[in-house]
This record gives sequence, structure tokens and C-alpha cells, in this order.
Amino acid sequence: MASSKDYLDYILEQLSELNDITHRAMMGEYVLYYRGKVFGGIYDDRFLVKPTKTAIAMMPDAELELPYEGAKEMILVDDVDNREFLRELVESMYEDLPAPKKK
Repeated sequence: MASSKDYLDYILEQLSELNDITHRAMMGEYVLYYRGKVFGGIYDDRFLVKPTKTAIAMMPDAELELPYEGAKEMILVDDVDNREFLRELVESMYEDLPAPKKK
């Protein structure tokens, strides 16, 4: 099942206080970037983020889910209505994320 553009738009609106949030469509899903680094995505209308040390600390009881078959597990973000939490989560994850690969 592909993700809906409406759900992507909702998540992007929730993250609108952050500058430099971008996304890329990929096989019916959406990969999300913050300041050029991949931090998560929208998969089957679920907001998932990479299981960084900071993300795990901020959501210790969150469930790990597969974004798609054969992928690494990611953290399901349940509290998508809390803009302040989402802003803090993405900002705090930034230092834990690997640098973009050189092309």
C-alpha cells in the first residue's frame, strides 16, 4: 500500500517550524530529509524515523516497525499531532545521523 499525499502534507505541516525539511518520493512512499540528512519517512501512511540513540531515548516505549519488506526496522512515531515534540525529535536526531553519501 502506498502512502497518501494527504498524510505526507500533514506531517510536513507538523514539521513546518523546521527549516530545510525536504522529501523525495520513492516507490509510492516518501523519504524525509532534515538539512540534507535522511531522518525518516512516510511508509504506508506511518511516520517512521531512524532508530538513533536520541530518538530511542526520546521514545523509549515506541514500537519498531519495518518500513517495507527487507528494510531495517525504524521507530514508529505515534504522537504526530504534537508539533513541539516532532520539532525537538528531528532537531535532536540531526547530530546522530550519518552525513549524506557523496555522489
